[in-house]
Amino acid sequence: MAELMEYKCPCCGGKMEFDSSLQKMKCPFCDTEFEVETLKSYDEVLKSSEAAPDEMTWQETPRDEWSGEEADGMSVYVCNSCGGEIVCDETTAATHCPFCGNPVIMTGRLKGALRPDYVIPFQLDKEAAKAAFARHLKGKTLLPKAFKTDHHIDEIKGVYVPFWLFDTDSNAQITYRATKVRVWSDSRYNYTDTRHYSVTRGGSVRFEHIPVDGCSKIPNDLTESLEPFDFTKAVDFQTAYLSGYLADKYDVNDEQCVTRANERVRKSTESEFQSTVTGYQSVRPESVNIQLTNSKAKYALFPVWLMTTTWNGQHYLFAMNGQTGKFVGNLPCDMSIYFKWLACITGGVCAALVLLCYLIWLL
Repeated sequence: MAELMEYKCPCCGGKMEFDSSLQKMKCPFCDTEFEVETLKSYDEVLKSSEAAPDEMTWQETPRDEWSGEEADGMSVYVCNSCGGEIVCDETTAATHCPFCGNPVIMTGRLKGALRPDYVIPFQLDKEAAKAAFARHLKGKTLLPKAFKTDHHIDEIKGVYVPFWLFDTDSNAQITYRATKVRVWSDSRYNYTDTRHYSVTRGGSVRFEHIPVDGCSKIPNDLTESLEPFDFTKAVDFQTAYLSGYLADKYDVNDEQCVTRANERVRKSTESEFQSTVTGYQSVRPESVNIQLTNSKAKYALFPVWLMTTTWNGQHYLFAMNGQTGKFVGNLPCDMSIYFKWLACITGGVCAALVLLCYLIWLL
């Protein structure tokens, strides 16, 4: 059986959890509170002699080696409190016992190179997520009425999602083809004077903490929609922050994420440089040369509330940034309302055109 960690209250023996409103560890039974720093010694078991590599060498590392039971895709743990078996997949790093509900942490998933460098603790609790979901439904004209009244949240869970954070220097040389157009006329002719310019920009831009999620279970567009996360609130990783929440370790490594990170750097660099080319009617890149240097990757866990609901046989996934409260997710559309709305607009436009034609005819 694999190794589990639980934070027991020294006063009553209850299982302590991280309280996002207090930013402390709290026992739900006797209300004893502790600063997270006081539990730092618990994390010593997770440290190894080899630190995670800083340089983006993109070579195979011990991160990708699984134990025998993980190789089968599932792992079995024994709850220290009730003795029940906890079965989870190979990426789960924190969860709850399905029998007694105690929060548990799979320490083996966080050792050595698997240990995150940073964590952004939850700032908002489950009630805030529910309130955000209710606000998300308001003012949606095309949302089915039955969804508003009969909907139910199938599941709501706070999850620490694994992210890779990339730092790099972007050195760019970009040439633009720009134009200035002047138009005038006299009593006989209309004139257009178009002048073409070659504009060059060069320089460096420093990027830090570019986030790319390392979890294949959550769509990339959903996690990117939750940005930005405020990295100034990040702290050095301690397992105590995971207690009471779910957590996954990455199943997409840094080498697999670097392409997405580089693409974000490239687009941001091009946008930043082009914003300095002003005073022209048109500007388009003609040649682009971008080199990335001093690249590094760090591993972090970011807080996300995930909600799922079912309506009319379809499943819908919603997410809230557990730090800022930003809420995202697609909603169903009532097609009958849509077509009625479209018919009203079309009818109004047609009536306006008929009236306009009639007034022109009168003139």
